[in-house]
Amino acid sequence: MNQLLVRSVMRRLVSGGTRNGCISSLSAAVMFREVHKPSSESVVMMSSQRLRFSGRWWRMMCSTTSKNSTTSSDVRKEDEKLSGDSVEKMEGEEEVALSNYWGVSRPKITKEDGSVWPWNSFMPWETYQADLSIDLSKHHVPKTFLDKVAYWTVKLLRIPTDLFFKKKYGCRAMMLETVAGVPGMVGGMLLHLRSLRKFEHSGGWIKALLEEAENERMHLMTMVELVQPKWYERLLVIAVQGVFFNFYFVLYLLSPKLAHRVVGYLEEEAIHSYTLYLNDIDRGEIENVPAPAIAIDYWRLPKDATLKDVITVIRADEAHHRDVNHFASDIHYQGKKLQEAAAPIGYH
Repeated sequence: MNQLLVRSVMRRLVSGGTRNGCISSLSAAVMFREVHKPSSESVVMMSSQRLRFSGRWWRMMCSTTSKNSTTSSDVRKEDEKLSGDSVEKMEGEEEVALSNYWGVSRPKITKEDGSVWPWNSFMPWETYQADLSIDLSKHHVPKTFLDKVAYWTVKLLRIPTDLFFKKKYGCRAMMLETVAGVPGMVGGMLLHLRSLRKFEHSGGWIKALLEEAENERMHLMTMVELVQPKWYERLLVIAVQGVFFNFYFVLYLLSPKLAHRVVGYLEEEAIHSYTLYLNDIDRGEIENVPAPAIAIDYWRLPKDATLKDVITVIRADEAHHRDVNHFASDIHYQGKKLQEAAAPIGYH
């Protein structure tokens, strides 16, 4: 009954009825609603039809005479077509409209070969080719008391790592990257808060440290593609990250020069671990599998790149992080602030 009533009112509107006719039809519809209460099963259908009817009535009242000449058969066909649309579909269309309203949809990005860029976590202009010419043998000889504390702290941390992972270098690298991604984030965050609190520039060090954290995270995303962590390794990551984050947070507040020196020595150990990883690949003890797609795009590696190529560029990144953190610690040792020296932004 509700559908027949709505359609009859619409036909009267389209057939050129007068304004009084429209009002009388609408009045009849209102009276019918008051007399005849719809059943619970038809509530959703009536709501959908009322939305469509009100929108169609408004367009007809504002349209020109030529639009009013539309035949009732055309309206009937349109009504039959729209009757198949469900409330769920209307809600979905509203969500798309809201998404477009804010204008935050990502533009289409393509690679150099014209294919669609597949990653949301990094863009083509953030990729780079690793500098493999960096000196891997550099070492900061600990001289001061704090240097020795940093050095032996890192050496002691290596003992349980060696016992747990042994020669499982893939799992070791995965665990290492979950730790290595913390210092840059903590340091960048604290420098950011300091800049806001003291109304001073950071000299680019906020960005440099956050770049380091993001680079270490990309190392982890790559290693996860190569080594699927087991459940107990995931639990270990949660525990280690919770402990190390709070430890480094307090350490950076108390002594930034010691904190950066610790990271510098951690990166030296990372270089050593990745060198052992490469040695096992060269000896055939670890299969030199094809490089994952994320590594090929992030480091601009050739299409036929292998695991050895990936570990080589990661090791080069760690050498750059070693230099940055030892450099930052040296600045503090000279009694200066980080912003007094230009930050190595984009130094990979």
